[in-house]
Amino acid sequence: MQSAIIEGARNEGRTLLTEIEAKQVLEEAGVPVSPARLAKTKDEAAKMADTLGYPIVLKIVSPQITHKSDVGGVVLNLGSAGEVAAAFDRIVASAKQHVPDATIDGVAVQRMEKQGIEVIIGMTKDPQFGPVLMFGLGGVMVEILKDVAFRVVPINERDARQMINEIKGKPLLDGYRGSEPADIGSLQELLLKVSSFVEQHPEIAELDLNPVFAYKDGVKAVDARIVLGEVHS
Repeated sequence: MQSAIIEGARNEGRTLLTEIEAKQVLEEAGVPVSPARLAKTKDEAAKMADTLGYPIVLKIVSPQITHKSDVGGVVLNLGSAGEVAAAFDRIVASAKQHVPDATIDGVAVQRMEKQGIEVIIGMTKDPQFGPVLMFGLGGVMVEILKDVAFRVVPINERDARQMINEIKGKPLLDGYRGSEPADIGSLQELLLKVSSFVEQHPEIAELDLNPVFAYKDGVKAVDARIVLGEVHS
């Protein structure tokens, strides 16, 4: 299934997987993600929301729109089927207004996960070393603090542990000033799973899980981005 989704995108001439596709391939690789479903109409979105449970997040799905928030393509904290249906129309209209030529596939419907400590896991290709894994504090913190650790793929348990210990924000993960600590074991396991996934898919050029919510009893990737590149033998 992972290969079928990636192959499908390639056949359509796309290098960017939709968030729904990215989450599907990651879920199959054992990565805990917040599942997203594609709704093509507001009625579909409302039904899916009822099934997933509230509160709900809606995000525009379009091959031409990468930064969804910039075009009014994300609405958070929707509490009823009526709110979801109304937000569906708003999102689609806003996306069309900002990017008139965009192909709108529909809207991604996902449950709004409870807040955890935000971390980021990413992968980029280095011309010399190949795939390089990154770990750090997530959300806007990664842009402001640049507090990240890197390792060349594949990594082992020791590498995963060191990556987590190296960041300056580690006290936040340990439970800073009485806040709940993060489940470090689950974070290590997530890093190993992403490393393995990247190793098995050399066609992936970039990967971003941001944010990943780290809880006291597990982790969950809330947003996922996968970019395909060329396969070099």
